[in-house]
Amino acid sequence: MNTVAVIFGGRSAEHDVSIVTAISSVIKPLELSRKYQVIPIYIAKDGTWFSDDKLKDIKLFTSGDIESFTAKAQPVAVQFNGGLTLIKSAGLRKISQKIDIAFPAMHGTYGEDGALMGLLDMAGIPYVGCGISSAAASMDKVLAKQLAVANDIPVSNFLTFTKADLARETNQAIKSITVSLKFPMFIKPAHLGSSIGITRATNETELRNALEVAAHYDDRIIVEEAVNNLIEVTLPIMGNDTLTPALLERPMTQSEDFFDFETKYMQGGKKGGKGGKSPDGVQGYSQIPADLPKEIYIAAEAIGLRVYRALGCSGLARVDMLIDSRSKKIYFNEVNPLPGGLYAHNWAKAGISNVDLVQRLIDLAIERHSNRQSLATSFSTNYLKQF
Repeated sequence: MNTVAVIFGGRSAEHDVSIVTAISSVIKPLELSRKYQVIPIYIAKDGTWFSDDKLKDIKLFTSGDIESFTAKAQPVAVQFNGGLTLIKSAGLRKISQKIDIAFPAMHGTYGEDGALMGLLDMAGIPYVGCGISSAAASMDKVLAKQLAVANDIPVSNFLTFTKADLARETNQAIKSITVSLKFPMFIKPAHLGSSIGITRATNETELRNALEVAAHYDDRIIVEEAVNNLIEVTLPIMGNDTLTPALLERPMTQSEDFFDFETKYMQGGKKGGKGGKSPDGVQGYSQIPADLPKEIYIAAEAIGLRVYRALGCSGLARVDMLIDSRSKKIYFNEVNPLPGGLYAHNWAKAGISNVDLVQRLIDLAIERHSNRQSLATSFSTNYLKQF
């Protein structure tokens, strides 16, 4: 029986979302499959690593008891010795736990952005999801759009600034934006997911405030021109070389209620009302599959698959797109290399259960690792003999 380590939490603004993804969408279905020994690895907000079966229970986190747990529990050590081994203290004894496969469930900084993938590559073990370069590109909204443009994939007009640029020449940056882009526009931290720090601006005053908000979360900011007659769609995709799309999904929001953190995760969404969450989607207001003319649906799916390949994604990712319903033009918006909740509600509609989903993702991780192992990583030379 393979040992699968589910890694979640982390030093990220998306720490809490990660906990829900890990426990509800990864750990529970893995255990239901009865095919794996599941080891939870929780990384606290200060970066300390813990591993204990108690961390599989969401109540530990929702009750607030996690703080007293981490204050008393012994952190786990990680050893690299031809793999990845967890070392736990049990009194005077040390208990070793060899990890066969890693299942990252960490959103945002240090988890979804390629940092954790680099660690796992160094350890030489299979892991679920995108590799270092594709994860880093996907989590960088600027780089992702630049790669899309290089592959002739349409994107809305945008400008980008560093935090230092804005601090040094705020007025010049605002002038450049208002000359080059039309209101309304969206101002975003370049590297965060879960819509954290995103603001919609309809005038210069809102723009100035939005830039300040985004700069609070990131050292690079992207400003995007809004798409007119907007229809938002998102496409979960799974695969390495052979790709399987789920169903094109349409979040049922108005343009003024853009897909922010509150809309995505809190109280069943702004349109969710008292009814809370719906089995049709994580937030209870998604149309699956998106009710679109057949030719637009097919074209959006094709663009989603092109983006996945252009960014070198593997395992799974979710591609978000924007459609101008009048011109029928489709724009790439961004890629999420670890969709919240794995977008299991969408895959379920496509006929793939959560239990089947996590098993397929592990199989893809093993396949990708096996392919990488066949590549040469050393090269014999006489270089050192000259010294």
